[in-house]
Amino acid sequence: MPTVARLHSCKIAMYAADHLPPHFHVLANDGREALVELASLQMLAGHAGARAQAEALAWAAGHRTQLQILWKELNP
Repeated sequence: MPTVARLHSCKIAMYAADHLPPHFHVLANDGREALVELASLQMLAGHAGARAQAEALAWAAGHRTQLQILWKELNP
């Protein structure tokens, strides 16, 4: 699973050959995990904690195009 970004309270990652809908993983520093849909930036599953989720969503809002391109590369 490539790490896309390392933030203060979490990291953003994506799996190759992953299930739909297109999404990324928020991996909190404390071990919790959440999945976020790329199109809407809505939580699909899990919970990474309020601080990690807020930080991840703020970062993703500014990098959505990059995330969509990476999803297409990893999930042709």
